[in-house]
Amino acid sequence: MDETDPTSLPGEPVAAPADGVVSVSPHAAILHRLLKLSNRLMTPFSVNLEHQYKISINEFRMLMLIGRHPDSASHELVERTGVNAMSVSRAIAALERHGRVKVERDETNRRRKRLNLTAEGQRLYAIMRPQTDRVADYLLSQLKPHEVAMFDHILTTLIDTLEATDAEGHSLFLERTRPDADD
Repeated sequence: MDETDPTSLPGEPVAAPADGVVSVSPHAAILHRLLKLSNRLMTPFSVNLEHQYKISINEFRMLMLIGRHPDSASHELVERTGVNAMSVSRAIAALERHGRVKVERDETNRRRKRLNLTAEGQRLYAIMRPQTDRVADYLLSQLKPHEVAMFDHILTTLIDTLEATDAEGHSLFLERTRPDADD
């Protein structure tokens, strides 16, 4: 891979900009590989589950989380996934519409709505859980136990960095990555 272009492949020519100067963050290549990893991780889902069970990726993620964490509320799913609240809400509505999730008011906190799988949701969860486990096991199969632990630590550190806020609760990530006025 050309060090000046984080999106290039090994041996692939890189076109220089008009001024001939290529300036790329040294971390951009890692970011692009991380994005590629994320996209590749969805392939078994889209190839093996999405069409067969008529479920979107966000619906799948919510179904799997509700299966692992019964009685969750939507805002808790937002926290666990990092998916925005509107996307979570839409996925939950679709799961409910298809009879996969039931939404019930929490009797101890009337403002909170608990999410649980219906019988159909539990059936799908039982089918999809082994596939999810196989993907995770395959992904990490070439790493030694200490490398898995280090990878988990790195992921936790990166997520904590992205979720950090200032004293007023504003996202440091969004503040520090805001485009310049000239962009």
